[in-house]
Amino acid sequence: MDRNTVIGFVLIFGLLVAMQLIIAPEQKKMKEAAEQRLDSIRQVEQLKAEQLKTPQTITTGGDSTVVDSQQVAKLEGQFGAFAQAAVGSVKEEVLENDVLRIIFSNKGGRIKEVELKKHFKVKLDSNHKEVKLPLKLLEDEKNQFEYQLPVNGATSGMVSSANLFFQPTKKGENSIAFTATGANGVAFEQVYTIEPGSYGVKYELKQQGLNAASPIKLQWVDFLDRLEQNHKYEVNYSTIYYKPTDDDYDYCSCTSADEVDKSGEKLKWVAHSNQFFASVLMAKEGSFSGTKMSTEIVAEGSDDLKKLSTNLEIPSNVPSYTMELYIGPKDFETLRKYDSSVEDIIPFGQSIMGSFNRWIIRPLFNGLMKLVGSQGIVILLLTLIVKLILYPLTYKMLHSQAKMTALKPQLAGIREKFKDDPTTLQMETMKIYREFGVNPLGGCFPILLQMPVWLALYRFFPASIEFRQADFLWATDLSSFDAAFWLPFEIPFYGQHVSLFTLLWVVTTIMYTYYNMQNMDMGSMGGANAEMMKWMQYLMPVFFLFFFNNFASGLSCYLSFSNILNIAQTLITKHWIIDHEKIKTKLEANRNKPKKKGGFQSRLEEAMKQQQSLAAQREAASKKKK
Repeated sequence: MDRNTVIGFVLIFGLLVAMQLIIAPEQKKMKEAAEQRLDSIRQVEQLKAEQLKTPQTITTGGDSTVVDSQQVAKLEGQFGAFAQAAVGSVKEEVLENDVLRIIFSNKGGRIKEVELKKHFKVKLDSNHKEVKLPLKLLEDEKNQFEYQLPVNGATSGMVSSANLFFQPTKKGENSIAFTATGANGVAFEQVYTIEPGSYGVKYELKQQGLNAASPIKLQWVDFLDRLEQNHKYEVNYSTIYYKPTDDDYDYCSCTSADEVDKSGEKLKWVAHSNQFFASVLMAKEGSFSGTKMSTEIVAEGSDDLKKLSTNLEIPSNVPSYTMELYIGPKDFETLRKYDSSVEDIIPFGQSIMGSFNRWIIRPLFNGLMKLVGSQGIVILLLTLIVKLILYPLTYKMLHSQAKMTALKPQLAGIREKFKDDPTTLQMETMKIYREFGVNPLGGCFPILLQMPVWLALYRFFPASIEFRQADFLWATDLSSFDAAFWLPFEIPFYGQHVSLFTLLWVVTTIMYTYYNMQNMDMGSMGGANAEMMKWMQYLMPVFFLFFFNNFASGLSCYLSFSNILNIAQTLITKHWIIDHEKIKTKLEANRNKPKKKGGFQSRLEEAMKQQQSLAAQREAASKKKK
């Protein structure tokens, strides 16, 4: 590994540090004070607790609840025409197909819990053994999904659907309607319909007699559950995504608390997203308006991951409004079937990197999966394909190193002659490079050109649900870190687990470095500098150990395979493909060719001459003062 290669690694290391600073979550503790509840909720609970003196019967949702006349007056003042729907008992209803099981509550007519039958979350017990549990979304008791309905006669002019008891009506095996009926023909209905094998829920609102001058306002609060082993990854890939009707998708900050006000724009969909699963609300007719979104990162020890809140408006001047809910995995092909680029909630990255992952790496991976069926083997094949595609760059780098090796005798003579004059040594070294037609940066540029591929894969592995809980060798989840064993204590910046793929990468990197060091000319740097450079090359992989230990094991597996293939490519290329005698002959031919003026090396040489002249002038001035 020559110093040009070191430059490449230093740049990669710098990028990693920058990425860690960007993606490091800004943890902040949740406020311990309980959220203020709506006045309407408190009043209803107080009314229900009062002693009933003069009984009167109000029929709600098929039940008969006894309420006194004074209560009736208060309910009518608070809920207007919906007073009779403000009293009742909580019941649950269920819809399910082969992939979903949805539990509804008649209070609010909302989804209370969704179980994804084909997916599981994994928790570690006290012995760090994996325990599979049912994976549920929208299940937190603190969640809210309530409408503020514009109702004439209500005290505030608005009635919360969360305070109303809806009458459930099953429509076959795959559909259910929740209806809140009021006086004078006022009604509000929510209809949910599912299809076999689908994570989509057709969601229709029907209303009659509401105040058409005011919109229906939806408040959606979602406390995301921790679903993955690697919580640091998970928190950095969980946020709110949204799609303006006439613009590209966007999202709230993933790494810190954020607020976004899009009340002046029309939105096509809003998604509350975990790392691999999402709940997406899509407008099938028209669009949402008045949308405001916020994200909060909860305390480190909490069972929740983040708090996501969305407020939006739906027109009330239409008798029905059709939407669709998608509650399921962030699978690219599944989401792409919906309109408006819903698949963009998969965090493959934006711009060129995102396009590279979506339209090159992903199709290539899926094609290989159809052939072998093992994600780990596919990573090996993907690594091999990437190496073969980039081999021309690798060959150029190794060929440049071979030319530098051929110049070692000349460089050694220059070094011995000017060992006490570093400035002249550098200038004469550059003169040798120009004389023999060698570019000292020729081995660095290929490394830089390979970095975009590496950065794209850095985003691909933890974003692709295909790797989630996919096992390979000792790794049980290629989207999370692999834990070969656990330490009895936690090491700062490293963790408590030991990633064997990361260790394999470090060992192979040091082996490759040692091999290259045997063919490197470090003497031109001077004794102290050469020794420092030598140790730098060995210590750099150890520094990376602290970064890679928590990376997705699919990525560290790829890097380990890449290192092994890189060593094989280097040995084969240097010993069987590159003709070293031919290189020496060509260098001598370059030496005898007339040299053109200009060029990068000439400008660099001229700059070094000016530097040498300035140094001589400073030295002369210093002698005069003495």
